[in-house]
Amino acid sequence: MAETEHRPTNFVRQIIDKDLQSGLHNSIKTRFPPEPNGFLHIGHAKSICLNFGLANDYQGTCNLRFDDTNPEKENIDYVNAIKADVNWLGFTWDGDERYSSDYFEQLYGYALELIDKGLAYVDFSTQEQMREMRGTLKEPGTNSPYRDTPIAENHKLFEAMRAGEYKEGECCLRAKIDMTSPFMCMRDPVLYRIKFAHHHQTGDQWCIYPMYDFTHCISDALEHITHSLCTLEFQDNRRLYDWVIENISAPAVPRQYEFSRLNLEYTVLSKRKLIQLVDEHHVAGWDDPRMPTIAGLKRRGYTPASIREFCLRIGVTKMDNLVEMGMLEACIRDDLNVNAPRAMAVLDPIKVVIENYPVDQSETLVAPNHPNDESKGNREISFSREVWIEADDFREQANKKFKRLVLGKEVRLRNSYVIKAERFEQDQDGKVTTVYCSYDAETLGKDPADGRKVKGVIHWVDAASGVPAQINLYDRLFNVPNPAGAEDFVSTINPNSLQVVNGIVEASLTNAETGVAYQFERTGYFCADPDSSAEQLIFNRTVGLRDTWGRTEGA
Repeated sequence: MAETEHRPTNFVRQIIDKDLQSGLHNSIKTRFPPEPNGFLHIGHAKSICLNFGLANDYQGTCNLRFDDTNPEKENIDYVNAIKADVNWLGFTWDGDERYSSDYFEQLYGYALELIDKGLAYVDFSTQEQMREMRGTLKEPGTNSPYRDTPIAENHKLFEAMRAGEYKEGECCLRAKIDMTSPFMCMRDPVLYRIKFAHHHQTGDQWCIYPMYDFTHCISDALEHITHSLCTLEFQDNRRLYDWVIENISAPAVPRQYEFSRLNLEYTVLSKRKLIQLVDEHHVAGWDDPRMPTIAGLKRRGYTPASIREFCLRIGVTKMDNLVEMGMLEACIRDDLNVNAPRAMAVLDPIKVVIENYPVDQSETLVAPNHPNDESKGNREISFSREVWIEADDFREQANKKFKRLVLGKEVRLRNSYVIKAERFEQDQDGKVTTVYCSYDAETLGKDPADGRKVKGVIHWVDAASGVPAQINLYDRLFNVPNPAGAEDFVSTINPNSLQVVNGIVEASLTNAETGVAYQFERTGYFCADPDSSAEQLIFNRTVGLRDTWGRTEGA
């Protein structure tokens, strides 16, 4: 068994430790079973990290198995996207990916086995009739008139269903369990339904498809899964899981264990709600950087390491809770603060003209790629008579707390000279357009020789070599911590979740690679968007340098 003492324990690890120590299992085998009907989100990442992480820590194996039993909503594009997301997060599944459809013939055989044992029957009731017979949480259900159909006849009817002799919705196969059970999932649940739909793996071979609760447990048994982990909404369904395994000639007896699903502030993780956001064009698609999908987080600049660390920090429990968005943002800040190279960009530019700097002169300065890591080397930045600075970094008058450029006072340009604001110009609306400064040529890379103190340091971009760029300032998609609990979650969308500004970036960013994060000094962490090009640079804000939401809420 792997050394796990350095990792936080949880009830799942305690179960595994006990099973291995008792000899119930010699090794563990887990699985991640996504349905290929959409993109994975941060909640799936928790399950991925749990299942693959346990397999890695205990030197076991983890299968990637697609729950592909609903062909009307599934397609191969989702399959490929899910595989890419799992790989991007840093995990590799055991052997080839698997599909529930790989087992359709065996599942069909197990259904016949239940029929032949008198534990399943073909029901011709309508959906409305079945709903009425099902009862309520307070009232028991009533038996279907087809419940006592003879075994031999049920066998023939089910074979006829497979042969396509009935229309969709005309009949289904149900388990014969207990219509008076206090657990609704045990009131003769449907095992198979008819669907004349093309399947991305089996084509038109089948017109009957098994339900999830029947398929999942048998797939686990066929793959000899030792610990089948799922979220708490499947807790009651464990009774059906166990009932199916107990009543068929399964090759193994897997066990299901439930943990709390991830609920994250300022977002929704319901697939239905995510689809609504996409379909109603509240976002630009599944990989919109405001979406909690793995594709969206990746496009925004989140790293696999930061997501794995987040999943480790939130832990695994049976208690539902709402995780603070600040925890996810702290994980990416911690990662990028150590690993992201530095660069300079001006998001709201005004021009600085250094009047005593030679008009035709330009020089190359050296700036560290990381202030605390010399191994990351240096980069060259150009400097000339005109530079861009942030509009917020200049004021005509300011108190002592303002440590940036003030008329008549000095400030240091990062990795460059000390300048002094002499005068400025405004447009007709009163906005400052140009600040005229002088510079001290003796201050490059050192404090002024005359002992005067310059407290402020601001970033800048050379006007001669700086490159225009579209900067997408992404923020939280919703204005309230729990939008899923709102009567109309769409009404809680943050209208300022995306602001697009036209900035200027240093020339080194012309070759920025997609997915590589940078710290724009004094501004935040950004990465090049996949649509970015040398002709049109586009950068997405991953996260600010500080949690401004937390400060606002605490004010």
